[in-house]
Amino acid sequence: MSSSTPPGVKKFPEDSIEKRVYKIVEDFSEFLPVVNDRNRLGFSLYKYVIGEGDSPFVTLKNAKVKVKGISIEELAGKISSEIEQIKKGK
Repeated sequence: MSSSTPPGVKKFPEDSIEKRVYKIVEDFSEFLPVVNDRNRLGFSLYKYVIGEGDSPFVTLKNAKVKVKGISIEELAGKISSEIEQIKKGK
């Protein structure tokens, strides 16, 4: 049995909304130690930016992510201010 080559991965452009939102989440990785939590949070925040999701505070509460070294309220405030910058530049 032979293996075929894996499918190629198309990366988002650096200035895309998706890339910018996921970068915000990665910037707060010191407070979000679990990689999968960061991925889920990035997706949820992207949905918020495009108008289909909940605010960062509600998203953090509902996603049940592991937060370390900061309160959820403080982290939500920091993420909200960063997200607003993206929404202004859309």
